Amino acid sequence: MPYFLTFQVVGWADVFSRKVYRDFILENMTYSRNEKGLYLYGFVIMSNHIHLVVQQKDGKLSEWVRDFKKFTSKKLLNLILENPQESRHEWLQMIFEYHAKFNKKSGDLQFWTHDNHAIELYRPEMIESRMNYIHDNPVRSGIVEKPEDFLYSSARNYSGMKGLIEVDYW
Repeated sequence: MPYFLTFQVVGWADVFSRKVYRDFILENMTYSRNEKGLYLYGFVIMSNHIHLVVQQKDGKLSEWVRDFKKFTSKKLLNLILENPQESRHEWLQMIFEYHAKFNKKSGDLQFWTHDNHAIELYRPEMIESRMNYIHDNPVRSGIVEKPEDFLYSSARNYSGMKGLIEVDYW
């Protein structure tokens, strides 16, 4: 069964305004498709959150979510905090430290919020509705005029254009 998921950066920090961090997420979604049995039907990477429509081949989506968030948070924290070109290093570190204080499991730093806003999509019209929501996100935010103009979205794939990564069409 496909699910709609949202992964949100703590404090709504605009981490994904940097190409290097968006590209890292794309690499990990591609790896998940190729190696972890993930069907990736749709996605959008906004500045501070990611929306996905996904399904796990073996039905263990919660395990994939746990592993994906754990791996990407560790790597992104390292990329951000150890990057001499990252001008927002201190500000972002303060946000990650602040949010970790309220969660014993996070250690000293927390990247993702713990809620994934998972919604089971058990009817085709639900999938279509969530895919439209995902693809229209950059339009509603005033970033682009048409969904397919946003590079970091599966809208490009569905409009017949070459997307940055492959998706599984539903």
